[in-house]
Amino acid sequence: MKNKVLKVLALGLLLSPGITEAQKNNVIHVETKTITGKIAPTMWGVFFEDINMGADGGIYAELVKNRSFEFFRPLMGWTVNGAKVKEGDLLILNRAPVATANPRFLRATVRNTAQGEAGLKNEGFRGMGIKQGLRYDFSVLYRQQQPGVSLHIQLLNSGGKVIGDTVLTPSQQDTAWHKQAVSFHATETEQKATLQLWLEGNGTIDLDMISLFPEDTWKRRPGGMRADMIQLLADMKPGFIRFPGGCIVEGFDLSQRYQWKKTIGPVEERQLIINRWNFEFAHRPAPDYFQTFGLGFFEYFQLAEDIGAEPLPILNCGMACQFNSAELVPLDELDPYIQDALDLIEFANGDTNTTWGKVRANMGHPAPFHLKMMGVGNENWGPQYVDRLKRFTKAIKEKYPEIKLVNSSGTDPDGERFDYLNKELRDMHADIIDEHYYRPPQWFMQNARRYDNYPRNGSKVFAGEYAAQSDKTVSIYNKNNWLTALSEAAFMTGLERNAAVVDMASYAPLFAHTDGWQWTPDLIWVDNLRSYGTPNYYVQQLFSLNKGTATVPVHMHNEVIAGQDSLYAAAALDEKSHELIIKLVNVSDKEQAYTVELDAKPAASAKLTVLQSEDVNSVNSFDQPGRISPEDTEIKLPGKRFPLKVAPRSLNVLRIRL
Repeated sequence: MKNKVLKVLALGLLLSPGITEAQKNNVIHVETKTITGKIAPTMWGVFFEDINMGADGGIYAELVKNRSFEFFRPLMGWTVNGAKVKEGDLLILNRAPVATANPRFLRATVRNTAQGEAGLKNEGFRGMGIKQGLRYDFSVLYRQQQPGVSLHIQLLNSGGKVIGDTVLTPSQQDTAWHKQAVSFHATETEQKATLQLWLEGNGTIDLDMISLFPEDTWKRRPGGMRADMIQLLADMKPGFIRFPGGCIVEGFDLSQRYQWKKTIGPVEERQLIINRWNFEFAHRPAPDYFQTFGLGFFEYFQLAEDIGAEPLPILNCGMACQFNSAELVPLDELDPYIQDALDLIEFANGDTNTTWGKVRANMGHPAPFHLKMMGVGNENWGPQYVDRLKRFTKAIKEKYPEIKLVNSSGTDPDGERFDYLNKELRDMHADIIDEHYYRPPQWFMQNARRYDNYPRNGSKVFAGEYAAQSDKTVSIYNKNNWLTALSEAAFMTGLERNAAVVDMASYAPLFAHTDGWQWTPDLIWVDNLRSYGTPNYYVQQLFSLNKGTATVPVHMHNEVIAGQDSLYAAAALDEKSHELIIKLVNVSDKEQAYTVELDAKPAASAKLTVLQSEDVNSVNSFDQPGRISPEDTEIKLPGKRFPLKVAPRSLNVLRIRL
């Protein structure tokens, strides 16, 4: 504790005994008795998209890549090995159209083979992260064409050494498909393990859905999610989670769009598609990037429930990505897309007697998910979007008037596209308008007053995707450095100050795998075993954990504080805990001295949380995950008026009980 206090003292952010002349002139007034707006419980949330290996190879804990041989190249991720493998011994068969969702399987014929003579090796998603002593659960779908084959399962470290093994002997001898599982423990920790399957014995067997999961998934759910990654989300206490993403909702063309009905039910019946980030960027190709949908809409709803967040699904509106194919569904053929939206609401909220409510119940969740909002389209623009949106809105509002709809304002926060959509959507009395901004840090600091003059009544704003770019948008050189995080904090004070207008906000993208990313910057970075939050993550977390329920005025020189003296500020009440929460962001390289003046008597002490670095290029890393992270301390308050020194380049959250 001594070192912690010394660190805060070193930041120069504790109260000084007297008020200097400069502090007398720079008074921060907070009016706790004047509420300017209610803060929505959804104010700060998270945006999930399957980019940067966010799902397969990310939060979906499956370790086997291409487990059902459905990739464009059926054996991608697999290597055939063993001296006894002859031409025709291992074949990929296709049973379409009998099983269109999962048509391919492997037929293996072996003839008196022993260990090491005939097999397959799977490389995983940039390797497999394996933990010593942990149990691993292997499963497979099989049918015996000619009984007599057993599977010898091995985990190998990067040097080829066996670090866990077991044998699965099929228990069913008929020609029907069966699922069988077996478990074993790992003897070593390995970042880049592989899975080796040896086919031993004599006979012919069909194999599909070859799977390996760790036991330590989130909430220990079999076939579930990676716990450390979900814990980082839970630790933010987000108000909502938007899913399944942005651009993947649209697809390169409509054949690659996200279709939620194909992502529910038994995992072996979910139809894999290519991930549009597979080929989007020539500088970061990912030919092995597909969506298996082991993480589907049911799991997204379940995740939202787990972490106490409102679900916000986004659906395709009959438009593919306008940067790619710009393919459209004719208006007279839009009804199936609209029906998908109506059916999703029934899936989420319908009772067990409804068609889709029964599907949800059969998946293990008879209670409704209490869906309250839905997005129609992602980064779509132009009159073609408005035409389709009007049809969606009419149908949804007629049947489910209580559902709030999120509408796209395009790709940018200004310009012809934005101006057109902003006017059209407001004329339509849109519930929520989704604004996106990927801009340099300076833009965020300069736009902290963006919403000060937005109408207080009418459509609300969702800051749906934003991130400061240290280099430029779609640059491989973007970093999650302190400058980007600090500029976002400055901007977020403006979002909070205008909570009467802004209902929701989320940074994007959320996750990135260090060996499999396509886009930077990103909020949370992972490898096969570790994860860490960036400085940007801790900014988001501090705002979310210190949200409050109502905004109150905070002024200096009778003006909102949005750049004067390089300072940005917001203040809120937590009416449940009777606390005042003041957020101060100093973007200058100098310590600033102020006097804080309240109109209510505070308690004798307050909690102060500081996120700070004097090096704007500083970043967190796997080796130093907490290099920039919050520090808490308790400070004494002499009364309604007290001096405060704010450290250079810092975000400060002061919680004062009134």
